[in-house]
Amino acid sequence: MRDSSRLTRRAALGLTAAALPLSAASPASAATTVVGGERLARGGIQVRGATGLPKKITAQAWLLADCDSGEVLASYNAHRRLPPASTLKMLFADTVLKKFERSGRYTVKDSDISDVPSGSSLVGIKPGITYTVEQLWQGVFLRSGNDAVHVLSHMNGGLAKTVAEMQAKAVDLQALDTHVVSPDGFDHNGQLSSAYDLTLFARHGLKDQEFRGYCGTRTADFPAGGKKTFQIQNTDRLLTGAWGLGVYKGLIGVKNGYTSHAGNTFTGAATRGGRTLLVTVMHPATGSNAVYEQTAALLDWGFGNGSSAQSVGLLVDPLSEGGASASPSKGAAGASGTSAAAAGSSKPSPWRLAEGGAGTLALLGAGAWALRRRRRTAVAATASASATSAAAEPDVRDARVSDPGDTPTG
Repeated sequence: MRDSSRLTRRAALGLTAAALPLSAASPASAATTVVGGERLARGGIQVRGATGLPKKITAQAWLLADCDSGEVLASYNAHRRLPPASTLKMLFADTVLKKFERSGRYTVKDSDISDVPSGSSLVGIKPGITYTVEQLWQGVFLRSGNDAVHVLSHMNGGLAKTVAEMQAKAVDLQALDTHVVSPDGFDHNGQLSSAYDLTLFARHGLKDQEFRGYCGTRTADFPAGGKKTFQIQNTDRLLTGAWGLGVYKGLIGVKNGYTSHAGNTFTGAATRGGRTLLVTVMHPATGSNAVYEQTAALLDWGFGNGSSAQSVGLLVDPLSEGGASASPSKGAAGASGTSAAAAGSSKPSPWRLAEGGAGTLALLGAGAWALRRRRRTAVAATASASATSAAAEPDVRDARVSDPGDTPTG
């Protein structure tokens, strides 16, 4: 492997981990690589050079960053691994969006939506109707439609291929807290990400004008068959001002999500005075509006008192764009919480097994090399942080109620 690039090795590790049962993947998940700086691995609020942070932030993890410079201005449990719900669709878009021309047309088959999980959020796709690629992406971004995600995934070669590509994309983006099980973000054991990683996905996506356009679209007309259409509205309440919230001044996206297991999760971006800030808020304590209220409060602080904040970390660039590869930290174990195995059942998802074919075998050699290296790094650090990590890990339940893109009914 002497001639292999860092990206090749990391991509092999990410794809191999994604294809293995969760119990086998856990040592890699517990590794202590701290992407973005060691301070982001520390517990508690991280802020420097500014005061007055909002006091009523109940989220289990959050992060505020400057979109252009990548500087992290403040954070709390930035690398804690939590279920991402539909915010994972940002990674789906980062991976698949540029593969199809937006004017392309596709006639949906029964098999394209037969594997959508029961209870999913839906935009209302019907077999036999021909949709443009643009309309399918509107279904993904505006209504968080798992049916639209599955149609695009099948257009891309299937669910397993799409999941593998998403995992490889996460590795390229250096989103090492992320473990992809399904392309839609629906609750599956072991499907995890972090406030840091979700912010990386948003920052990368916003560089693309199509991504930026879709996530900022408030309403669109969607095909209902024949010449009929129906209107769909973006479920981002800070963008539309729905459910008693005002439209947040300068908001440009990005993606919200909700499941009964993940709770409410949101990544938002806003621009004021030529400056764009990114905020990710994961799992506030209560209330369907809390994720938006706390996002707005952090954005307000960032545009106000936070203007004097000094960086506590950095949103790294993708490896494929020349980003420096993160190096292992010597004493910052537990930044990502405990292993994926601790967060899920020992039984692998059927989709996880589906990914374990010939492509996985081709990756095992490279993956094993990197896995052994990361295991050695993790041994000493895991012991010192095990109690903290165990307390921080979310309570994983089997309940898999709908992922409606943050509707009040859950």
